[in-house]
Amino acid sequence: MTLDFKPLQQALAGVGYIADDGLAMALCLVVGLRRPLLIEGEAGVGKTEVAKAMAAVLNTRLIRLQCYEGLDANATLYEWNYQRQLLAIRAHERDQLSADAVERQVFSAPYLLRRPLLESISQETSPVLLIDEIDRADEEFEAFLLEILSDFQVTIPELGTIRAQSIPHVVLTSNGTRADALRRRCLYSYVDFPDETKELTILRARLPGVDERLAGQIVRFVQLLRREHLEKKPGIAETIDWASALMGLDIRALDADPRVVQASLLCLLKTEADLKSVPPEVSARLIGKVA
Repeated sequence: MTLDFKPLQQALAGVGYIADDGLAMALCLVVGLRRPLLIEGEAGVGKTEVAKAMAAVLNTRLIRLQCYEGLDANATLYEWNYQRQLLAIRAHERDQLSADAVERQVFSAPYLLRRPLLESISQETSPVLLIDEIDRADEEFEAFLLEILSDFQVTIPELGTIRAQSIPHVVLTSNGTRADALRRRCLYSYVDFPDETKELTILRARLPGVDERLAGQIVRFVQLLRREHLEKKPGIAETIDWASALMGLDIRALDADPRVVQASLLCLLKTEADLKSVPPEVSARLIGKVA
């Protein structure tokens, strides 16, 4: 099997995601080796966007499982459509079917509600399965998840074992707050905030109509802003949102209208403390370095 990450890297760029060689190689191996990929990095660096871009490139479905504390197997696999089952039982009462026959009828595939994990192995074409923020889930769920990712099959007592029709391309994201067995079972990539050149490339790809001078000023400003003492550093999505807002406000340069630019910082700063930590004098200092 020959693996070449360059075509995938170019295809990702074509849908607006700029991946470095390491990440492109990791995604290439996800497809080629059928191995899950664990992506770590700070909030806002674009971890979730990796899976979305991957699904777009592969022209396949994206199935997302959002993790949270207390998440259990049932919430991720399946549940029965109890309301529909109840209606069916009432309807079958008129048919004078035996209790066993009614039970076989209502505990069948048409009454099954597939949740993300079961849904992902029920597709004819391999989907991209995004397991987002796995470090929010309990360790018990992680152990269960490892078993699913190892066998790609699910046992439902009423139906038996359901094996994958196709193996999903699995991408897990984490903020890196807990060391766990996933690292041993997965490929690994770390996504950091982009440098100035990469962020400018991303901005151009997402907003083709952005003025070149303004784009450069925006990216340099955000790069400097991330060095300030902030609770939440602005991510790539915030950079794009701010650029879109400035374009909509007909701002051609950051020093053109300081009052409007200051007001627009709400696109970048997402806590009260951060808004207070970047008053007009701070933003003027940063603009002076980039304009």
